[in-house]
Amino acid sequence: MAEPVVQLKCEVKHDPWGKLGKQSVAGNLWSKTPGNPAVEDNQTYSEMWMGTYPSYPSRLLSSGQLLSDYLKKNPQLVGKSVLDRWGPEVPYLPKILSFSKALPLQIHPHKSLAEQLHKEDPQKFGDENHKPEIAIALSNFELFAGWKPLDEIESTMKLKPLERFLPQYKEFSDDVLRHVARSLLSVPPFIVAETVSGLQSLPESNFGKAGYIPGLLERLKKQYSEFDNGILVASVLMNYMTLGPGESVCVPADSIHAYLCGDIVECMARSDNVLNTGFCPRPQRDNVDLFSKALTFKPHNAKNALLPRQKSEKGMHGKTDQYSPGFSEFNVLVTCLGAGENETHKAILGPSIMVVTKGCGTMKAPGDKTYELNEGWVYFVGQGVALDISSEKGMAVYRPFAE
Repeated sequence: MAEPVVQLKCEVKHDPWGKLGKQSVAGNLWSKTPGNPAVEDNQTYSEMWMGTYPSYPSRLLSSGQLLSDYLKKNPQLVGKSVLDRWGPEVPYLPKILSFSKALPLQIHPHKSLAEQLHKEDPQKFGDENHKPEIAIALSNFELFAGWKPLDEIESTMKLKPLERFLPQYKEFSDDVLRHVARSLLSVPPFIVAETVSGLQSLPESNFGKAGYIPGLLERLKKQYSEFDNGILVASVLMNYMTLGPGESVCVPADSIHAYLCGDIVECMARSDNVLNTGFCPRPQRDNVDLFSKALTFKPHNAKNALLPRQKSEKGMHGKTDQYSPGFSEFNVLVTCLGAGENETHKAILGPSIMVVTKGCGTMKAPGDKTYELNEGWVYFVGQGVALDISSEKGMAVYRPFAE
């Protein structure tokens, strides 16, 4: 009979924007799985992937079998609802991300566009799914997410270095913003550099609420040069946000975003489709017209990008909170235990993945099965399994799930 709880061995990526060596939470957590090597100080560690997505799939630690194959042989582990909708899969993709410079300025195509792009170029767009996501801060987390309010954008765009990118308009609307975004993404590199220089020459007081823009421009210039179009779009048009540990944002499909610095738990629908137009080499950028047409205008201020953390009825002793983004693919539990504390998770009617981000403890499942929980260890938990979790020294556990 198939074991409903199995420890996983996960994959790690080494993107150039990742953090180096021990500075990377993603790298450190990945290295803690038994059999994985220690992190190297001169290597970047950007993402640890968990789940069944084929690019960087998880395996059972005990046997090396792909988790995806294990679930195909034991489809009962995902539960009837998930099986009927998505098949014998984990219908979401959790990751730990660590980044010291801006990730590409990007959107994730909505469902119908993803289907079209996959049909046209299956090599580049490897699936037909959309990719709404959430990001939960493990450390201080800086990011650009969604658009500033229209009145703030309009005020900044009237500054001398930017006014040439404004079309004629009666009312500054989302259609005008789409035109502005396309213009800023399309101008030649020397115009980008000229505009950045012009903005940096202005006093901070000229920017009103956005007095941080000149400093951000300087910071992004050092990361990607003054010629990158993404610098203008992110600094001028997008919400710049700083979150503390435990705070979270929600990024719907087609919502523009670029993560800037930090360590996060990220969870998304099971997809790897993305359109990039900035903070990456020009040959890797996608068609600006396609990007601009796909843009949506939610969220339209920083407050609407935030995702609340709420008490979860899945935890029976009040130690468990939940992030519920409103997508059907997943929610995320977080259980934080102090020394000597314990929690019971009610049985969940679908597949979940559990990752220990801090501390250690134990987990008991029905049938007197006991599992060690150590920092960086990752488990798949099948549907219908209640869990008793305890820690002598304290522990933090994240658990995305679907039902």
